[in-house]
Amino acid sequence: MNLWLAVFLGGGLGSVARFAVGRAVLALGLRGAFPWATLAANLLATALLAWLVLRLQPQLDGRDPLKAFLAAGFCGGFSTFSTFSHENFLLLRDGQHLMVTANILISVVAGIALFHLFARSA
Repeated sequence: MNLWLAVFLGGGLGSVARFAVGRAVLALGLRGAFPWATLAANLLATALLAWLVLRLQPQLDGRDPLKAFLAAGFCGGFSTFSTFSHENFLLLRDGQHLMVTANILISVVAGIALFHLFARSA
């Protein structure tokens, strides 16, 4: 499979997964100022990418279309830095300084911790 096509297909599926996470968070009743859906999608995408590059890498060697589909495509479409930035901007605009600080710290620290977790268990 062509690498560009693999990224395209993976990105589409990742975007659908991102939308589904948003709907699931709403269905759980987690509404309010804190951006739970974006946090959940970004941390799930980070966990998947960490698992892919730290645990599954040997099995993916020589399988560039699959790596492109999963890592650049699916994880790229599933995670959402633009929404993360927009929601933090809105929190700042609305004077929610504690919320924006918590969101940034939780997102970044938890993302790095996920990579560390998968690296330790590899």
